[in-house]
Amino acid sequence: MYFLRHNPMPFFLLKGKFMYNIKEAMKLYAVTDRRWAIKDSFEKQVQAAITGGITCLQLREKNMSEIEFLHEAIKMKTLCKSIPLIINDNIEIAIKSNADGVHIGQHDTKLLEAREKLGPKKIIGVSTQTVKQALLAEKNGADYLGVGAVFATSTKDNAKPLDHDILKAITNAVSIPVVAIGGITKDNLEVLQGTGIDGTAVVSAIFSKPDIKQATQDLLSRVEGII
Repeated sequence: MYFLRHNPMPFFLLKGKFMYNIKEAMKLYAVTDRRWAIKDSFEKQVQAAITGGITCLQLREKNMSEIEFLHEAIKMKTLCKSIPLIINDNIEIAIKSNADGVHIGQHDTKLLEAREKLGPKKIIGVSTQTVKQALLAEKNGADYLGVGAVFATSTKDNAKPLDHDILKAITNAVSIPVVAIGGITKDNLEVLQGTGIDGTAVVSAIFSKPDIKQATQDLLSRVEGII
C-alpha cells in the first residue's frame, strides 16, 4: 500500500475517516516560512521538501491578506498530491481551498467550533503544553497534538522550552498522535528518543537549508530512527 520513499504516505482506499494515515502523516511535519525563500521561489522550496519526503505540510501565513492566503493555499493543495495539507489557524481558508485540515492553538478558534465547520472527515490538530490541555483536546475530537516548544526556537520568540518529562507525560496520557515542535534540528533529535512522540514538526531545519531535498531526507531518516 505504500508509495516509494519520496512519497511515503499511504492512502486509505477503503472505508475510513480520512484519506491519510494520521500517525504516518505526523512523522515529518513541515511548517512553511517564506522568509527563507530568497534565492528560490516559495513553491520550489515546498516541492523540494515534498520530494525529499515530508509527510505533512502546514501552510503558515501570518502576514497575508485573506485573498492572498487563499490563493497560496490553493497552490499548495495542487503540490500536496500525496501528503495532507494543513492550514494554520484559518478555518475559512481550509474550507475554501479544500485543504485536508487545520491546526489551531489554545487561543485560536475553539476545537468544537472548528469541528462543526469542517465536519468529521477533516484533520484537526491542536497545540498543547500540558497534560490537561492534551486530554481536553483529545476529548473534544482533536486528531493530533502539536506539543512544544521542545527546544528554544527563533520561530516564536516568546516560546519557552517545554520540559521533556511533560512531553512524555502527554504522550502517555493520550491515544492520538503527538508531534514535537520547536527548535528541532537533525543534531538534537536524539534527545527526544523515548518520549513517545509520533513525529516532529520543523521549519528552519528544512526551509533554511541550501539543499532542501537532502535536508529533508536526512531528517526523515533520523526521525524514523527515534520513533
